Formats: sequence, structure tokens, C-alpha cells
Amino acid sequence: MRVVAQRVSKATVTVEGKQVANIGAGVLLLLGIETSDTAEDIAWLVHKIANLRIFNDDKGVMNLSLLTTKGEAIVVSQFTLHASTKKGNRPSYIKAAKPDISQPLYVEFVHQLEQVLGKKVGKGVFGADMKVSLLNEGPVTILIDSKNRE
Repeated sequence: MRVVAQRVSKATVTVEGKQVANIGAGVLLLLGIETSDTAEDIAWLVHKIANLRIFNDDKGVMNLSLLTTKGEAIVVSQFTLHASTKKGNRPSYIKAAKPDISQPLYVEFVHQLEQVLGKKVGKGVFGADMKVSLLNEGPVTILIDSKNRE
């Protein structure tokens, strides 16, 4: 499971001209799910994201987490995070999980993040053509991979 976590001042997701998610300060999470992902990947990643110290304290040092700032979150499913560009110029998505596997994991990821944060989390529309808008704060953009826990 891969996540691109972006610290934002605000973010929105629009589908077919209708805004489906809107947050202020917090994180926009682009979530890529692969076939081998499990509940363990979800639990590890949710804990990591909720406690990741990427928000500034009163001294301007990134020392606060989403939990401590009571920030908001949007989760957008993005299978292209598992693109392989090893051969040729057309990315291969063979490692990305098919919807019958990835959609339930996406729903569970959002549910667990809501439980940990104690609030609703914004969502994209799984499988839809989404327009994602954000004001990246910092900018702070971090890639986290549950299979490569560095």
C-alpha cells in the first residue's frame, strides 16, 4: 500500500462538476493499493499517517501530527501509484489491485483513519474521474510505502 501524503491548507475533490470532499488545514492522501495488501498494511499506514509529525509547532518546526493539530483529511484512491515504468514509455499497472480487492481495502482504510482521528474523513469517489485541487502547504509531500517501512 502506498500513500502520497501532502500537507495542505485546503483541498477539494470534484466529480462531474459536484464537490464531493472539501477540507481546510490537514492532509490530502493519495492511496494506491496493490494485490498483496492486507489489514496489517492498513493498520500500519493509518497509525503512521495519524502520527506523522509534519505540521509546524509555534517555533515553526515540523513537530506536530495530524492528531495533535486536529487536522482534516481527504483520501483519494489512486491506482497509478503502483505504475511500473521499467520498460517502454507506457506505464504498467499490473501490481495495482483490481477494484474487487482494492475498493473494500480503500473503504476499510478510510474507516480506520476516521476511528483514529475521531472525525469524518473526506473521500473521493472510487473509480471516478476526479478533479483534485489543493494548496500544498510548505510544500510538504511524503511518500509512504507499507512494503518498504523505512
